[in-house]
Amino acid sequence: MLIAAVPDPSGGVRLRVDDGPVEEVTDFAARVRAAGPDARWLWPSTAECYPRLVRAGVRVARCHDLELTEALLLGYEGRWGEPRTLPAVWARLTGAPVPPDPPARPATPPGDGQATLFDPEPPPAGPGLDALLQGYRHQQARIDATADPARFRFLVAAEAAGALLAVEMGAAGLPWRADVHDELLRELLGEPSPMGGPPRRLADLSARIAAAFGGQRVHPESPAEVLRALQREGISVPSTRAWVLRGVDHPAIPLLLEYKELYRIWTAHGWSWCQQWVRDGRFHPEFVPAGVVSGRWATRGGGALQIPKVIRKAVVADPGWTFVVADAGQLEPRILAAVSGDPGMSRAAGAGDMYAALATESFGGDRATAKVALLGAMYGQVGGQAAPALATLRRSYPQAWAYVEDAARVGEAGGLVRSWLGRTCPAGSAFWDLAAEASARARGRFTRNFVIQATAAEWALALLALLRADLAGTAGPADLAGAELVFFQHDEVVVHAPVDKAPEVAALVEAAGERTRRLLFGDTPVRFPLGVSIVDCYADAK
Repeated sequence: MLIAAVPDPSGGVRLRVDDGPVEEVTDFAARVRAAGPDARWLWPSTAECYPRLVRAGVRVARCHDLELTEALLLGYEGRWGEPRTLPAVWARLTGAPVPPDPPARPATPPGDGQATLFDPEPPPAGPGLDALLQGYRHQQARIDATADPARFRFLVAAEAAGALLAVEMGAAGLPWRADVHDELLRELLGEPSPMGGPPRRLADLSARIAAAFGGQRVHPESPAEVLRALQREGISVPSTRAWVLRGVDHPAIPLLLEYKELYRIWTAHGWSWCQQWVRDGRFHPEFVPAGVVSGRWATRGGGALQIPKVIRKAVVADPGWTFVVADAGQLEPRILAAVSGDPGMSRAAGAGDMYAALATESFGGDRATAKVALLGAMYGQVGGQAAPALATLRRSYPQAWAYVEDAARVGEAGGLVRSWLGRTCPAGSAFWDLAAEASARARGRFTRNFVIQATAAEWALALLALLRADLAGTAGPADLAGAELVFFQHDEVVVHAPVDKAPEVAALVEAAGERTRRLLFGDTPVRFPLGVSIVDCYADAK
């Protein structure tokens, strides 16, 4: 059963079940409940339609997100970045001028006092149900025209499931102990300034940095001022990046490096951040599915994907509950083995430690060299001291080498490369001046990694979709007493679960990982082992 739904400016919803009559609905949540778990919802945007349902305690099992699907199809057709909303879809179908997408909504922390959490303003009047349904049918025809429609449909379904989960996790929130956070900040930074300035530790470091520069006052957070201070000392460096400064011999450098680290914590995850983003013991990040061109997620405000390890100590499970944290180790190297089908590399990727297996087979037992070679091949670091190791990799694993090399050559020439399921990189003219040799090489490095990173993002999406269904009980019997996904970061998932259900949840996660492998790659010897931890504090996970 397909139910198409379009919000209207009054706050209601117009919907149609399959080919039935149009319904004018004022209580959307009640209508979704009545439809039952087998309904598949079609709507313009999950981010637009779903938050109100989640807030009303309603969950949707499946949907088709027209906007996310349009973005995937436009990318596949070499039109990455073109407008993707329902008005744009309808304009292209009717030959009308295509309106631009609205600007991204700014981050709205729950501490800013808005009435609702991550709920957009009611949309203005625009294309309605007929436009939505015609746009959907046109998308189905375009999917059928792709090189592998089955894979692309898998990608569309996974993207939509991820969008549902993003809203659900943002609403559920990550358990966060504000009191522990405050203790950590005071331990790291000292007492906060009553005037709102830098805390005591940063103020002390700033004074010591000035003394190291002969008493000349320097704002350590200002790269320009630090560069000028170093120049006065006869030291010329291209930037103030940490790896650059570590190569400089000067008494101010250790102090500057410490200041940079602590300043980042204070500004990104300090007291003001906690006041804005943590409410009622929960941090509510706003996840943005496919916020990165490779399909990786981003967040809108809150810095959820950059929480420092030390600050994760504030992520503490509720009493009687615990975290099940699963991390996919060596994910991208294993993805390369699976997509390339290289027999030797696939054999090595069947081991628990892929780098060690490669080292034993081809690098004389030198794990570090094997790792350098494999990462260099995937990220384009193909010269310098890595060259001998890369030569060994090329001889030993020719199919894997050819897979990333071919992607790089296509990218340098301005062509398009795709992930395993069909996500497509931006066109060569999007960010690069391909007439310049250095720019063409840069795009080659990008496309070399895109085919791997985008497929790794698909693996993670598929895992999330399966795990979400399992925890909800929609994929089979489940009585997990409210265990729910509360956080996701690239290749790591966090489930908040009752203590007595944690072993069962851990087994569920591992089983979902194995099913993900089979769904994506079939009967491959490549394994994707998950490191699963059951911990009360997120910082204690492996």
